[in-house]
Amino acid sequence: MGALSDLLASLPEEERFILTMHYIRSMSAQEIAKALGVPERAVQSVITSGKSRLLSALNQG
Repeated sequence: MGALSDLLASLPEEERFILTMHYIRSMSAQEIAKALGVPERAVQSVITSGKSRLLSALNQG
């Protein structure tokens, strides 16, 4: 498994799911929020923090 795959696997399930839906399935925050039944703002927050966490880990590695 590659470094990014390993990092994704280490994330909490909800965060990994949202990041996967956004970056791999190209879903908008609005689409993800609707599918999960949560506020769009919450999804945007997870995307922002998850992306930051992944970038930080990749830069350290």
